[in-house]
Amino acid sequence: MSPAPHRVVTAVFPGVDLLDVTGPAEVFSLASRAAGRQPYEVLLAAPGGGTVTTAAGVRIAADLAFDDVDALDRVDTLLVPGASDGDPHRPRAVVDPAVVDWVRRTAPRAGRVASVCVGAHVLAAAGLLDGLTATTHWSTAAQLAAEHPAVTVDPDPIFVRSSGRVWTGAGISACLDLSLALVADDHGEAAALAVARSLVMYLKRQGGQSQFSVPLAHAGSARRDIDDLRLWIAEHLAEELTAAEMAARMGLSERQFGRVFRRQTGTTPAAYVEQARVEAARRLLETTDLPLPRVAADSGLGSVETLHRAFRRRLGTGPGTYRRRFRTLA
Repeated sequence: MSPAPHRVVTAVFPGVDLLDVTGPAEVFSLASRAAGRQPYEVLLAAPGGGTVTTAAGVRIAADLAFDDVDALDRVDTLLVPGASDGDPHRPRAVVDPAVVDWVRRTAPRAGRVASVCVGAHVLAAAGLLDGLTATTHWSTAAQLAAEHPAVTVDPDPIFVRSSGRVWTGAGISACLDLSLALVADDHGEAAALAVARSLVMYLKRQGGQSQFSVPLAHAGSARRDIDDLRLWIAEHLAEELTAAEMAARMGLSERQFGRVFRRQTGTTPAAYVEQARVEAARRLLETTDLPLPRVAADSGLGSVETLHRAFRRRLGTGPGTYRRRFRTLA
């Protein structure tokens, strides 16, 4: 007799982000297909049942009302997506007190609880993240930290697992990475990688990887020439990249270039170049078997000693340890 499927109950409510709901559901569905049986059962629960209009304007039908969940014999995973106010420049997470109350009531009987994107704000409001480290979409991380000082907010990782049973995920497509991690936790890495292949994902990213790259971490500037220079830097990391050369490309003196670059990006040219080189080295360590001297050379860091120093300074770990933790090549 096959075991009962793992029951995932996902909260849905007006204005919920559509991908936060459908992304994890697709991952669990593909995991069932890959296994040739049904290891997962996904149920959508809404405040009053019926249909819910998402932030995308797409309506989805709930399987249950919130109150109906109380009658279920078990909730193996409680999945909490989020909603924001839609401001493209400074979005803020929107938290419905009714959803918070239901999550607070339901979470203690769930095997594990996971938030997707700004759903972390709901978990925090329910008191489930107090004393824990959590992540959320980078654009609302400051809001989460300000409103919930008992939560240690880390805006960088793709997902964070705290206290064994509480997971928080970062923004948008990171819902797939979080869901794959839950599948791996339930059925092993091979099952999760099979799903990742079905999704045509480049790789199954690990939780400690950054949710945004160096160019994304430094928002676009008001000057096209600075943005063009940043693209040129990314394509020439293995070259010397002196301040004099970069200033000359922009037709500025070194002093003027340094002032303009810092004003537009929030960092110095040297610091930006090192960040970009560390990111390139991270990708090589994650996806290749290249020896460290080659990684250092190809990323522009030059020597293994410089590679070690940059990793310690930027990531708090060495390149060898990083590779062992985040190696993803089959």
